[in-house]
Amino acid sequence: PVLDPVFEPVLNPIFNPLLKLGYFWAIIILSFLITLFITVVYKFATDQNLMKKLKDEMKGMQKEMKLLKDNPQKAMAHQKKIMEKNMQYMKHSFKPTLYTMIPIIIIFSWLNANLAFLPLEPGQEFGISVDFKPGTFGQVSLDSIPELTFLTSQTQEITRDQAVWRVQGEKGEYKLEVTFNNQKHEKIIIITDDRNYENPKELIKESDNISINIGNEPVKPLGKISLLGWKPGWLGTYILLSLIFSFSLRKIMGIS
Repeated sequence: PVLDPVFEPVLNPIFNPLLKLGYFWAIIILSFLITLFITVVYKFATDQNLMKKLKDEMKGMQKEMKLLKDNPQKAMAHQKKIMEKNMQYMKHSFKPTLYTMIPIIIIFSWLNANLAFLPLEPGQEFGISVDFKPGTFGQVSLDSIPELTFLTSQTQEITRDQAVWRVQGEKGEYKLEVTFNNQKHEKIIIITDDRNYENPKELIKESDNISINIGNEPVKPLGKISLLGWKPGWLGTYILLSLIFSFSLRKIMGIS
């Protein structure tokens, strides 16, 4: 999701200080705060007595279900009752989502705009690629305003449906111009000492191009830590942490 500029002046002063702690601590703190917000809203937006009653009834009915293994007809009727109870439970559980959905979408947009990729730094070598539709051939050229330092030729042959450049530049905002078949397509990039970046991927639907891709490295909040070969980005790390925090907070608050 793309963060609406309207919310940037509100969210940046609140969340930007967390980025100074590093991506690891920023995502831990934000995951805890978001999960706490969702959990508190859930607790007070639901009838906890009713939720506990429904949960206990479903547990009791599931135990009874085990005794009906030899009677398929009664087992199916019992299963239907369990599903009805579960639907009631889900219906009441959905209510808090209506309160938290919009704030969470806005916050997630900010996270995606600030925690998904590393910024391009002054003097850093990085790649720019343009992906084309399968079977596309020819030459494509890349220019920038102001001038980037090109470490490869500015005119590239499309190979395997892709053209690739290596560049570097000083701090500033640059406008890229990709020229193919006498058509020009633009993409803005930022080289900065801060943590800002433009969306590294831009789709171009009205042309033969599929996308322009900038070589911003994805953020890995856990660093070199691998989970069975998987190094999660900000979203994967958030999901793992939120599951842990949600389980703990629900236990502490006695939420059904």
